[in-house]
Amino acid sequence: MLRSVLLTLAPHEGVKRFLTEAVQVRRAVQRFVAGETLAEALPAVMALNQQGLPATMDHLGESMVDLWGARRATEAYLELLDVIFRKRISSHISVKLTQLGLDIDTELCLENMRQILDEAARCQNFVRIDMEGSRYTERTLDLFHYLRRSYSNVGVVLQAYLYRTEVDLERLIPLGANIRLCKGAYQESAEIAYPRKSDVDRNFFKLLEILMSPRAQRAGVYAAIATHDEKIIQRARSMANRMGRGLRNFEFQMLYGIRRDLQVRLARAGYQVRIYVPYGGEWYPYFLRRLAERPANLAFFLKNLFRG
Repeated sequence: MLRSVLLTLAPHEGVKRFLTEAVQVRRAVQRFVAGETLAEALPAVMALNQQGLPATMDHLGESMVDLWGARRATEAYLELLDVIFRKRISSHISVKLTQLGLDIDTELCLENMRQILDEAARCQNFVRIDMEGSRYTERTLDLFHYLRRSYSNVGVVLQAYLYRTEVDLERLIPLGANIRLCKGAYQESAEIAYPRKSDVDRNFFKLLEILMSPRAQRAGVYAAIATHDEKIIQRARSMANRMGRGLRNFEFQMLYGIRRDLQVRLARAGYQVRIYVPYGGEWYPYFLRRLAERPANLAFFLKNLFRG
């Protein structure tokens, strides 16, 4: 119920104006967003690297509806890749296709993606295509399949709360794809997504069995398991042992500012743990989704909101 209310309120202009302008809110946002500029975000990523934690950096933004905005986003990612390379930072990048012009023109989006992937190849880096709301799922996967023919340095995300995901996963396995599996953070209808957390968790375990399977491993599939749920993490560790996946053949992915203790503990145990680090001025949609995901996140926000 709480998740539904937060995601329903998110587009409301009055709510958005209050949250983006309130000083107390911006203070709370710093927990989940590394900064509004690349210069502000880099020290956070470097600090993670010093703890043995690589990152994936996300220049926040989505749903671009003008050519100039899509072009600026593309240039921001080209700059980011160059900075990561020159400063020898351990970080991949994550992009949203609507940020690169998917709602304007598919060919425009593809051209922007090609530029980013070419620059990533030059910098010996990797690009993850984030998954957005369900109305973009088919188009995102279609573009990933197309790009995968020419680029090996591109990966994608699947969401466990969608009914369709098992079929999508089976189509990706023969490609030897690099796949991030997450639960999903958007407001979706019960017609296409599991409405109950217990059902999402059950489907996550089912998909994880496929993703970690010897069959997927033989095909060259790399598994990125995006969760802070310790039950899922323990299940994944057991699967890896049972299925013979070495510690370098999969990784856990967690969000910046959430369960830092768990991140460090897993890394010290020898697991690869990658931290998703968002930055940029367009933090509002991302921030609302983080509040909706976990009661602990909302409690942290409210504590800061009413602090003097």
